Amino acid sequence: MTTGAITPKLMSLSWPLVAGNLLQTFYNLADMFWVGRVSPEAVAAVSLMFPTSWMFVSVAMGLTAASVALVSQHVGAGNDRRADNVVAQTVLLAVAVGLTLATVGFAVREPLVSLVGAEGQVYTDALAYIEVLFVAIPFTFLFFVFRAVLRGAGDTKTAMWLMVISAGLNVVLDPFFILGWGPFPEWGTRGAAVATLISRVLVALVGIYILVRGDWGVRLRLEDLRPDRPVMKKLVTVGSPATVDGAARSFAAVAMAALVARFGPIPTAAYGVGVRLMSVSWTVSGAVGQAAATGVGQNLGADTPDRAAEVTWKATAGTMAVLFGAGALMFAFPAEAMRVFIREPAVVAEGVDFLRIIAPFLAFFGGLMVVQGGFRGAGDTTVAMALSFLSRWVFRIPLALLFAYQGTVTLGGVSVAGFAWGTDGLWWAWSASALGSFAVGVLWFGLGRWKEGVIEKDESVTPGD
Repeated sequence: MTTGAITPKLMSLSWPLVAGNLLQTFYNLADMFWVGRVSPEAVAAVSLMFPTSWMFVSVAMGLTAASVALVSQHVGAGNDRRADNVVAQTVLLAVAVGLTLATVGFAVREPLVSLVGAEGQVYTDALAYIEVLFVAIPFTFLFFVFRAVLRGAGDTKTAMWLMVISAGLNVVLDPFFILGWGPFPEWGTRGAAVATLISRVLVALVGIYILVRGDWGVRLRLEDLRPDRPVMKKLVTVGSPATVDGAARSFAAVAMAALVARFGPIPTAAYGVGVRLMSVSWTVSGAVGQAAATGVGQNLGADTPDRAAEVTWKATAGTMAVLFGAGALMFAFPAEAMRVFIREPAVVAEGVDFLRIIAPFLAFFGGLMVVQGGFRGAGDTTVAMALSFLSRWVFRIPLALLFAYQGTVTLGGVSVAGFAWGTDGLWWAWSASALGSFAVGVLWFGLGRWKEGVIEKDESVTPGD
């Protein structure tokens, strides 16, 4: 990404990430498709628990953001041996933190499910789903790390194939475990989580093999699997804001799901399906944002900051053009999209309202994600975190309270009358927050304060010297 025309290289780097993320989304949609064949309560349970589980998994976002920034900048500067050492230290952190969070999450699973508002059959289905997902957390962490370090080295195709293995196996296993096809038990929501666990374990083993072989740009060297405190400190320093960012996003998703749950299982089920459909756009923008992060990191490592900025602007413009088209399709055919996953007329009607309000703003959701990718590639994860916090906690959640509920709402110490728009108010809060935070992100990136990077350009000592 440091020489030649930017657009074709950006496309070459992006398309495997887009394909991989689309597979991840396909797996999420397959989960919802088969769970939708169980009951609306099962759909509501998965809709509540999916963002809840991501409160724990979001810690891995810090590790991946830090590893992409450090690996890509070392590769751009020609320090391949240092990049390998970053890989080993990231794996050590991922295992330690993943095991800790899995233990904590499993221990508090029952009060956690109650806290987000699950009741009756929804509570039972939600608990069966999330307790298995907690077991999968360490393997999920390793899966994220493998993809991240390969991306940082510029190898997005192998990262894509890891996703093909994971998502493909999950999609195949879903109907057997959820609906009890053949000799398998009919586990409902628990079956969806078991399929995820099996696929994550397999892909973790494949990822270890790939990195130990070292034929794909970076290598996991066994002699590096001992704590290197300076590198770990830098990983934590660069990754901490991204971890807080991921946690803030996850908490916001849980808070929004809890606000929706107050209106009953029908809106909750519609919200779950609608968000999964929206995630198709996020897969595109998230993938291009990841490619932008690699391009920015390698160019900062090579001391070409203006080229790094050009990578981000071109990636943002291209992503938004695609998502404007996707939003138009979603706006034109909302009922057809909903009926793919659930046939309940009331759920479909609520989902149509959701998609019609959200669709015109899809491009702004995606544009912000690409700009954040540029910041993360520079190692300026604090700004990326601030933009996520702004989008969700300054705009989305307060606006949701203001628009959706009746009575007096206190925002920033000021009491204002709620608009009482019901669930439509929640959907409008999503759209307004996307537009506002995108505008702030573009202005912030244009200031150019991210161009310093996070590695010392004169580092010449390699691990083992």
